Amino acid sequence: MCGIVGYLGQREAYPIVIKGLERLEYRGYDSAGIVLYDGEKAKLCKTKGKVTDLKGKAESENITTGSIGLGHTRWATHGEPNDVNAHPHLSNSGNLAIIHNGIIENYGSIKKELEKRGYTFHSDTDTEVLVNLIEDIKEKEQVKLGKAVQIALNQVVGAYAIAVFDKSKPDEIVVAKLGSPLAIGVGEGEFFIASDASPFIEYTNNAIYLEDEQMAIVRLGRDVKVRQIKDDKSVAAYVQELQLNLDQIEKNGYDHFMLKEIHEQPHAIKDTYRGRLRTNEGIIKMAGIEDNLEKFLNANRIIIVACGTSWHAGLVAEYIFEDLVRIPVEVEYASEFRYRNPVITSKDVVIAISQSGETADTLAAIKLAKQNGAFVFGVCNVVGSSIARESHAGAYTHAGPEIGVASTKAFTTQITLLSLIALKLAQSKGMISKTEFHQYLAEMEAIPDKVEKVLLSDDHVKYISSVYKDVPNFLYLGRGYNFPVALEGALKLKEISYIHAEGYPAAEMKHGPIALIDEQMPVVVIATKKGHYEKVVSNIQEIKSRKGKIIGIVTEGDKEVKSMADYVIEVPETIEGLTPLLTTIPLQLLSYHIAVMRNCNVDQPRNLAKSVTVE
Repeated sequence: MCGIVGYLGQREAYPIVIKGLERLEYRGYDSAGIVLYDGEKAKLCKTKGKVTDLKGKAESENITTGSIGLGHTRWATHGEPNDVNAHPHLSNSGNLAIIHNGIIENYGSIKKELEKRGYTFHSDTDTEVLVNLIEDIKEKEQVKLGKAVQIALNQVVGAYAIAVFDKSKPDEIVVAKLGSPLAIGVGEGEFFIASDASPFIEYTNNAIYLEDEQMAIVRLGRDVKVRQIKDDKSVAAYVQELQLNLDQIEKNGYDHFMLKEIHEQPHAIKDTYRGRLRTNEGIIKMAGIEDNLEKFLNANRIIIVACGTSWHAGLVAEYIFEDLVRIPVEVEYASEFRYRNPVITSKDVVIAISQSGETADTLAAIKLAKQNGAFVFGVCNVVGSSIARESHAGAYTHAGPEIGVASTKAFTTQITLLSLIALKLAQSKGMISKTEFHQYLAEMEAIPDKVEKVLLSDDHVKYISSVYKDVPNFLYLGRGYNFPVALEGALKLKEISYIHAEGYPAAEMKHGPIALIDEQMPVVVIATKKGHYEKVVSNIQEIKSRKGKIIGIVTEGDKEVKSMADYVIEVPETIEGLTPLLTTIPLQLLSYHIAVMRNCNVDQPRNLAKSVTVE
C-alpha cells in the first residue's frame, strides 16, 4: 500500500519526485524517502512522517539535485515507521537503490543466507533483504542489473512493485510487478515510474501498465523493454493514452479531497450511468452484461466478493439483485472467502468490487473463483487495473480519481452500476414490469439532482456535528436497503474521526446493543418512508424511552420521526432500492465535519491507506 515514484531524464528529478509523492501519499504516510543521483554519487534522504517532513529535511540537507531519482511514501508492513525502515534502501555496497510496494514473504530465510555470506542489515524491512539479494546475484553471477533482478524475483515469494537503480548505470532503472500496481510514463526523452499515473499526468498522457510477473528496463534513448520474469520472454510494450487530467487530482478550492469527492457525487453518478441509462429509449445498454447475458441468467447464484466500503456496496446489491432478479446472492469478505475453502462451481457468477482494482484479497478471490470455473465480472474504477485485467468481463464506475482515503463517491457509483446491472438482468429475465422498469430508469436519472439537494443540508449537518463531536460512541441503525448504509456510516466515522461506532440492523438493537443506550449515546437512524418505516419508528421509540439521542435521516416532509428525534436530516423521496444513494450523503458529511472539528487528518487518517495491496 506504499507509493513509489521514479524519474529518469534531463530535468531535475527532485521536484518531480516530491510532487509525485504528495499525490501518492494517500497510499501510505508512515514515512517517506528519496534518493537522487547527480552523476557522481547517490544522495539519500529519508524520514519518519509525511512527505512534508521529507521535503524539509531534504532541502535543509541540500539533497535536491540530480536527473535520476526514486521516491517512496510508506505504509509500514515489516518494521515500525522510523527513519531507518523508510525507503529507499541501499545495498551493502551503496551501488544499488530500491523502492518497493508489497511484501516479500520469505525474506527471513533469504536474510539468513545473505548474513552467512557477510551481508549486514540496518533495517527490519524485507526490502533491504531484496536489494542485497539482487546485488549478491549481480556480483556472483557477473550479470547486468536487469538479469540480476529477474533471477532474484524468481527466488522470492510475495507481492511487489519495485524500481531499482544502479549508480554504475546512470541511464537506467529496472522495474517489476507482481500483485502491486506499477505504471511507466513515457515522455519525450524522459520516463516516469509510479504506483499510478497521478504523479506524471502533467508531463505525459502516455503510459505503460505492467502485467503481473513482468519487468521492464527503462533506459534513456531507448524504447522500454518488457520481459516475463519467469521465462525471460520478450513482451510487446503497449503504450496507452491516459483518460485523466490534472484538475481531477487537485482540490480545486476544497479544504480536503474527501469534501471535494462528496460534492462530486452528482457528477460521478451521472458519469457512471452516462451512455448506459437510456431513459428515452427505455433500455439499459451495458456491453459487459449483454455479451455474457446467458452466464448471468443461467447462474445458480451470484457471489459478491469485496472489502470495506465495496463490501457494503455489495450488500446493497444483494438486496436489489434478489428483489428484482430473483437470483440467490451471497456477499463475502474477500479476505475470508479465499481462506475458507468455499464451494464454487462453473454455474456461479462472481462479482468482484474494488475502487482501485488492486485490492490484494479481492484479486486472490478472483483467482480462486477462476480456478474453480466460475465466471468473474469485475466492478472497479481504475481503468487498466489488475482486477479489470483479471476478470472475464466487467464495467467501470467512471467515478474519476478518489484521493481521500475514506471512500465516498466510490460507494455511490458502485451502487449505481450494480443497480443498472440488476435492472438489466431483471428486464432480460422478465422479472420486472415495463411500468416498474421505466419508473426505475426515471428515478435513477433524477438521482444526481436529488443528491445535489441533500448536499444543501451541509450547514445543518455541520451544526449537528458540533453537538456530538466529543462523544466517545455512536450507533447507526437501518433496515432493508439501508442496513448496509448504517454499516457504511459507522465505518466512515471510525475511519476519519477515531470515534467508536457500530452499525446494526435496527431490529437487532434489542439483541444486545440496546444495553449501550443512555443519554450520552447518539443513535443515527435511517428512517425513510420507503421500506419498513413503521418498524423503524418503533425502534426509535424504544431508544427514546431509554433517553438515547436520535439523529434521524428521514424523507422530506416527515413529521412522525421529526417529533421524536433530537435532529433530523431530510432527503428527497425515491424508490426504496435507490434510497442508499441519498441516505449515505448526510452520513458522509457528518463524519467529515466531526473529524475536522476534532482536528483529525481527514484525507490521511492514521494507520490507513487508500489501496490495500498487501494482505
